[in-house]
Amino acid sequence: MKHTLIKTEIPGPKSRELTARRKACVASPMESLAPFYIKTGHGAMVEDVDGNRFLDFTGGWGCLVTGHCPKEVVEAVKSQAGNFLHSDFTVVPYESWIELSEMLVKKTPGKSDKAAAFFNSGAEAVENAVKIARGATRRRSIVVFEGAFHGRTVLTMTMTQRPMPYKYIFGTAPDVYRLPYPNPRKNRYLPEDFERLLLETVCPEDVAAVIIEPIQGEGGFNVPPEGFLQEIRRVTAKYGVLMVADEVQSGYGRTGKFFAIENWGVEPDLITLGKSIAAGLPLSAVVGDKKYFDLLPKSSIGSTFGGNPVACAAAVEVIKTIDREKLLERALYLGKIIRRRFEGLKEKYPEIKEVRGIGAMLAIEFIKDEETWSPDTETCQKVIQEARNNGVILAGAGLNKNVIRLLLPLVITDEQLAEGLDIIDKAVARVTKKQPERAKTKK
Repeated sequence: MKHTLIKTEIPGPKSRELTARRKACVASPMESLAPFYIKTGHGAMVEDVDGNRFLDFTGGWGCLVTGHCPKEVVEAVKSQAGNFLHSDFTVVPYESWIELSEMLVKKTPGKSDKAAAFFNSGAEAVENAVKIARGATRRRSIVVFEGAFHGRTVLTMTMTQRPMPYKYIFGTAPDVYRLPYPNPRKNRYLPEDFERLLLETVCPEDVAAVIIEPIQGEGGFNVPPEGFLQEIRRVTAKYGVLMVADEVQSGYGRTGKFFAIENWGVEPDLITLGKSIAAGLPLSAVVGDKKYFDLLPKSSIGSTFGGNPVACAAAVEVIKTIDREKLLERALYLGKIIRRRFEGLKEKYPEIKEVRGIGAMLAIEFIKDEETWSPDTETCQKVIQEARNNGVILAGAGLNKNVIRLLLPLVITDEQLAEGLDIIDKAVARVTKKQPERAKTKK
């Protein structure tokens, strides 16, 4: 059974009508990856307003590890909405906030007592982690890394590396310092260089936190070299600096561990979460060592809508679904299939020079010249468009937009995954004008 279905040209007539309406009233910077408009979504599939069906390998930018409209989440949302839609937890509190906190702190690595606070977006979680770190240490400086993406508020935009389109001329925040990210393809920095680079860049006695994505998301699914995260933990502990793991994209089971940082056996002081935490509803979290929260004045962090009861109800069911459906194991299983297929693509198509990631959090990078490691942005973007026109929605990544990353729902079926990977294979073949070897064999 074929799951994808393309009935019209892309975009179809109803999508084109919506685009015409959109141009008259929607802010133009709000650009969309897809030229069509979603009507329904279930599991790993979406259907547009023209009846075309697509496999969603972006998972709504990584928000849907449990898929579109998971049944238990939908029922929890309906039930909560029928009771009350909103009560700021700092006004009249509610049980779902507490239940979700209990579930998260049990999953957070380390032996210290943990606590959780909830907000609306990943950027808010990161910004509040900075506030917690500054409040707890009475220091101001923040250290981040090349290739990082931490959000779009003024502070988190400053912490993010890519200038366009995220920074443009919007202005930046002070006291943010950026260090090289060890990458054997692009520089000679080693994990053991971290302390030296830190000392050469900023006075450690003024550093509140070092914030790092265990696996970089927007930066291209870059995996840290062995020993790097452990060295950051050692150095931050030495100088009384908080280590913050930004798991907004890498968390919630995508790597086969609930938190990606668990793959290295490191306990950060704080972890930020978002995206998949509530199956697409706006919710984020900071979870970590309780003593740092306890050092802050009452009411010093918070948000009117943060930890909304409907979103918390959804988030509770997301964790239950991950546990019930054994999605951590599923991520490892899917990852083996994807990696095997991606390595096959690398062998067939010289334009693909690297496969990287952990579990189901995998990517391929398109490179023109392996010696200079110059990005092949054009081929990558054409493959994304070709795949989309044939039924698979893909997300790009990397500072040069030359990486394809998979953020697919972990509930995807084996058959859907195989079909989607076949479409990607054919898309690369068409764009590079090369026929897959299996097609050559048939001749």
